[in-house]
Amino acid sequence: MSLTQLLIVLRARWISFVLVLTCAGALAVLANELLPKRYSATASVVLDVKSPDPIAGVVLPGANSSGYMATQADVFRSERVALRAIRLMGLDKDPNLQQIWREATLGVGDYNAWLAELLLAGLDVRPGRESNVLAVTYTAKSPKQAAAVANAFVTAYVSTTLDLRVEPAKQYSSFFDDRLKQSRDALEAAQSKLSAFQQQKGLMATDERLDVENGRLTELTSQLVALQAVANESASREGQMGGNPAQMSEVLNNALISSLKGDLARQEARLEEMSAKFGDQHPQVLETKASIAQLRQKIDAEPRRVSGSVTVNNAVNQQRLGQLRASVEEQRAKMMMLKGQRDEAAVLVRDVENAQRAYDAVSARMNQTSMESQTTQTNVSVLKNASLPLEPSSPRTKINLAIALVVGTLLAVGTVIVRETLDQRLRTEDDVIAYLKQPLLGALPVHNGTRPNGRLRLGLSKGGMFGNGTPRLTAK
Repeated sequence: MSLTQLLIVLRARWISFVLVLTCAGALAVLANELLPKRYSATASVVLDVKSPDPIAGVVLPGANSSGYMATQADVFRSERVALRAIRLMGLDKDPNLQQIWREATLGVGDYNAWLAELLLAGLDVRPGRESNVLAVTYTAKSPKQAAAVANAFVTAYVSTTLDLRVEPAKQYSSFFDDRLKQSRDALEAAQSKLSAFQQQKGLMATDERLDVENGRLTELTSQLVALQAVANESASREGQMGGNPAQMSEVLNNALISSLKGDLARQEARLEEMSAKFGDQHPQVLETKASIAQLRQKIDAEPRRVSGSVTVNNAVNQQRLGQLRASVEEQRAKMMMLKGQRDEAAVLVRDVENAQRAYDAVSARMNQTSMESQTTQTNVSVLKNASLPLEPSSPRTKINLAIALVVGTLLAVGTVIVRETLDQRLRTEDDVIAYLKQPLLGALPVHNGTRPNGRLRLGLSKGGMFGNGTPRLTAK
């Protein structure tokens, strides 16, 4: 059916069109009047997810994710928030609601849970698109009830978010309090153990004594090296004395021996002179010979004395070397003992330092969690409180009428098309050719300046014009 034909059909059957459209409009008006009126009050809260935590000083890693707002919306719709809102409004002690609950559930179940579920049915929480705002809408039978419940839910949500932050902090605070006591006991035990060790060993918690003893060992080692050189030299001189003492440098450089040799040379020269002059038996000659013999004895005795002093000197050097070696070994053993004590003390000192660091760390966490457990601030702020709605949110009169107009128009057009299909009429000359499959012989004359209203029904007569059942037009 073309648009022109549809318009002609609608014009011909306008009564049916108007009746269907009127019925649709009447039904919409009736529905608007019969449906109970519902009022919606809207509040909004904003979540600060960019500012750092005032206590921890860091931004929560999950606060910037897209799921954070959805999580907060779920928290808003939780039973915990609903129960807090019920207590805020005093509905948990309302006798009328309790009577309704008994009639509805026969007293089975929990009244607060039933009431929370009933209130949550009218709550709608929607996170803002690409924003940190939660829009809270509550729908109720009266404007006052809608606004009161919406504001109660907002207050309950703010308090619940604070509880969700404070309650874990209180638990952590109790845990860290116990750990702090244990850390303090461990620190005191480590300090007592270190003090007892220092008193037992006579040590200080410094390296001063070890430095002094180390300096002493260094000095003894230097003396030992020097004395070893001296002892080696004296030992070599003693060995040389056993071979040819007269060739020793001490003997050759001895002033007394040199003086005696000089006196001996002079006496021998005098002896030769006197022997030639007086003879060998002269008393002076004999006296000179005796003097020469004494000088030779002295010269022979002096190297032995010098070699004896070398031996004594070497013995003294060897004895000193032995004593110095013993002192070095004793000092080295003392150093090893002090080093072992220092290592033990260092272990105890590290235990004290580790216990101190553990105590400081637990104390810091204890202070932080204690502050968090006493905080009264959250990252949620009320952006808008719900006010009394002036117009009902449902039924929506204008929208319902517009829908009824569209649907009624479609139904009216459909009704006209169905009726036209069931009771088909020839409206135009083209319909004669299209439906009768016969050539058009003529048209009815115009009456009073207008054509007939087209009320010609297409049908078959029993005999027909030619007696063969050919369709013919019948005026009605």
